[in-house]
Amino acid sequence: MATDFRNKLQAEGLKVTPQRVAIFEAILRLNNHPTAEDIIAFIKTNHPNISVGTVYKVLDIFVEKKLIQKVKTEKDVMRYDPFLSNHHHLYCANTERIEDYEDEKLNQLIAEYFKKNKIKNFKIQDITLQITGKFSSQNKSKK
Repeated sequence: MATDFRNKLQAEGLKVTPQRVAIFEAILRLNNHPTAEDIIAFIKTNHPNISVGTVYKVLDIFVEKKLIQKVKTEKDVMRYDPFLSNHHHLYCANTERIEDYEDEKLNQLIAEYFKKNKIKNFKIQDITLQITGKFSSQNKSKK
């Protein structure tokens, strides 16, 4: 995925810098829809010279160029997701854990619904659900 990411950076006209690569790798390795603060803490262990401002700027650029996406929690905490494929999120109200949830049948159901029930004066570009609940202690996530 790192090589693919480098190609995406270049395709967007962005330089492949150690800071950009480190920030993207942190998002991937944290694997939990990290906050900017999580990313900064992770990066500081191996790249102590990357400034907080640089991390925020790079995250904004990545979102703007659609290399990652923002995920906002119920408590208005901004998190980052490196997976751009059509998927939804399971959000645990107790722990604030977010997990990706893919269900093609659900995607088809939603698409068919809005094909038949258009919203006046509004063009839908994308639909992403955030399903809020609580993970049971035995099953971390289940479809």
